[in-house]
Amino acid sequence: MSILLLLLAGFFLPLFPLSMVFNALLARFSHPAARVALIVVWPQLGVLLVLAAGLPLDGLHGGLFLWWGLATAAFYAWRLLTVREIGQWAAMLATSAFALTWVMAAASRHAADLQVFALGFAMAPALLVVIATLLERRIGAAYSGLVTGMARDVPRLAGLLTVVLLAAMALPISPGFFAMLDLLFRSPPGPVMLALLTWLLWSWAGTRLLRETVFGPRSGAETADICPAQAWAFTAVIVLAIVLKLIWTGA
Repeated sequence: MSILLLLLAGFFLPLFPLSMVFNALLARFSHPAARVALIVVWPQLGVLLVLAAGLPLDGLHGGLFLWWGLATAAFYAWRLLTVREIGQWAAMLATSAFALTWVMAAASRHAADLQVFALGFAMAPALLVVIATLLERRIGAAYSGLVTGMARDVPRLAGLLTVVLLAAMALPISPGFFAMLDLLFRSPPGPVMLALLTWLLWSWAGTRLLRETVFGPRSGAETADICPAQAWAFTAVIVLAIVLKLIWTGA
């Protein structure tokens, strides 16, 4: 029974090729609110299934799903290097990050650890989906290389994209940074090495996307920047997520 629950959870805490369901749904939904809701809620359903199977995951089944999750995370992190559309980039990032929840499931006995871990990694992809929508409405597309020089054309939106991409790389003091540290401290050396490789690939891909969109020559497209109220609203969401994560970790 537990193996069936874990396989079903593989659709929600995406394991390749089961992960294609999650990515297909994200591609199908066009409204940003629906996409954000999917990114936040989808992995929590997987957490509930893993909890029903029992924590921590151990034995042969536990090892299988741990390494399957790590391989999926590294695979989608590598794919980030080839993706240029920001919305699709967010989907690949979410898939990679949520797959690491299997490592936490093998290391933790507490349900809240998995729930907070998945929530911590949901913030950056969710905000990237919103940013991609803002770019599409202003410029008609959200592709790196097509959208360039944002720092000069739309400085507030460029600043927001920069902060969110830094959070996507799980850099200090983003929620993903604390979630990744928690995973690394709990895990044995083998999984830690592959998790670190995944983290490195996120940083590499995020740096490339940042360089190709925020910096560089101006695209020449005339567009309006987001208003100060929108910028402050995004800032409040980011600060709230960081504060809640700090409170949870006790830092």
